[in-house]
Amino acid sequence: MKDIFQELYEQYHQDLYQFIFYMVKEKQATEDLVQEVYIRVLQSYDSFEGKSSQKTWLFSIARHVTIDFFRKQGRRKKQTAEGFDMDEHGNLLRDEQPTPQEIAEKSEEIKTLYKCLDDCSEDQKMVVILRYIQQMSIKETADILNWTSSKVKTTQHRAIQTLKEKMLQREGGHTE
Repeated sequence: MKDIFQELYEQYHQDLYQFIFYMVKEKQATEDLVQEVYIRVLQSYDSFEGKSSQKTWLFSIARHVTIDFFRKQGRRKKQTAEGFDMDEHGNLLRDEQPTPQEIAEKSEEIKTLYKCLDDCSEDQKMVVILRYIQQMSIKETADILNWTSSKVKTTQHRAIQTLKEKMLQREGGHTE
């Protein structure tokens, strides 16, 4: 089990961390939730049937842990990009990929897009994060969310429409 856990950690930790961070936008909460995901993985790996990939299974657990977090909060979080509290040397970020905060700081458009993501529904936000940030396929996204592929496509389409509208509103209706 130790080898399997180490393999899962090495392959998916960065993606898992970023997925949860994009949802909760708080460093400490993200670290706690990632730890909770790993605890659940250790507790339930023996019951993993292999009907999906390990990656899909892991992200499905992460999705449920994140939803549980919001339920415990008793509210749907509604924060802006100003809520970033990431530092450059996050303990759990060990690879060379930029953190969500570094990405946002590099481009005002990305920062605006990130803020507009908060205007999407939770379902739309999860689809955008999984499809475009985590670069998962429609099938992987459907498996993680326990949806049909057509529901992922529809939700993705609506999310993109919402993001376009909100970005235009924030830019004052000007297009380039």
